[in-house]
Amino acid sequence: MYRLNLPQYEIKVAERNGKTVIFDNLRRRFVSLTPEEWVRQHFVHFLTGHKGYLLANEVELTCGQKRLRCDSVLYDISARPRMIIEYKSPEIALTQKVFDQISVYNMLLHVDYLIVSNGLQHYCCKMDYEKRTYAFLKEIPEYEEIKSSF
Repeated sequence: MYRLNLPQYEIKVAERNGKTVIFDNLRRRFVSLTPEEWVRQHFVHFLTGHKGYLLANEVELTCGQKRLRCDSVLYDISARPRMIIEYKSPEIALTQKVFDQISVYNMLLHVDYLIVSNGLQHYCCKMDYEKRTYAFLKEIPEYEEIKSSF
């Protein structure tokens, strides 16, 4: 598929009903292999296997009659959302439109961290609600680093 700026891992890919699928460890099932899913699975492996994160994939939100879907959400031990992660296909540029999309999700979840990735570039920012600002981080923090802010 695509060579990404993420660590390699043992990928489980199969053919089902004439379609290529990839195993999602978080949902514990095979899902359709799209370029965005390729990025999601690599990034989830990076966060869980290398950074110690505990995540959920495909988290559905409701805003009035509208249904939204976060690609991944990190929860604390009290099951409160603390980070939203949005994935894009490698050929999708990480523009303001992508940040606007994740900001809409954050209006509902009010998390501490936002991450966007297309598998080649990754941006992580920490929210400061008291000052009404955010700061982009140089690296994605280890789970042990951020859990103290929970």
